[in-house]
Amino acid sequence: MSQVEGKTESRVYEGVVSLPYRWALGPVNTRFFDELKQKKIMGTRCPSCERVLVPARKFCPRCFQELEEWVQVSDTGVVETWALINIRFSGQAIEPPYVSASIRLDGSDVGFVHQIGGVEVNDLEKTRERVKIGTRVKARWRDECQGDIFDIQYFEPVE
Repeated sequence: MSQVEGKTESRVYEGVVSLPYRWALGPVNTRFFDELKQKKIMGTRCPSCERVLVPARKFCPRCFQELEEWVQVSDTGVVETWALINIRFSGQAIEPPYVSASIRLDGSDVGFVHQIGGVEVNDLEKTRERVKIGTRVKARWRDECQGDIFDIQYFEPVE
């Protein structure tokens, strides 16, 4: 910073910071991803409020109860909200454009964020014809699952 006529000036420096990282999944996320490898979507049920949370969690964020009961939910559900992502930003796992959505899977009580596929993404109006709040969707699974979130390639609208 420098002083000019009694005022402090500052500059902005732009750069890119890239940080490689690894996650320690812990037992709950390890089981969640192991079950995905078997083409099963699992949640955990709260003994207090009885909500089923997907992805599975160690404790209920509402009741702070430890979650030990595992529940398989459907790979179908309903779109709760969605957004067309058409701008690249740091850390994206897939190249835009794509549709990201919160999906309430049948048997779950919370939204599960994933991509919607099998729809036109280069024209917003065409996207809006196929993807709406309330649209029923089904998981499209990867042929050879590896135990990660992309074992579900995307969810696609079902008629």
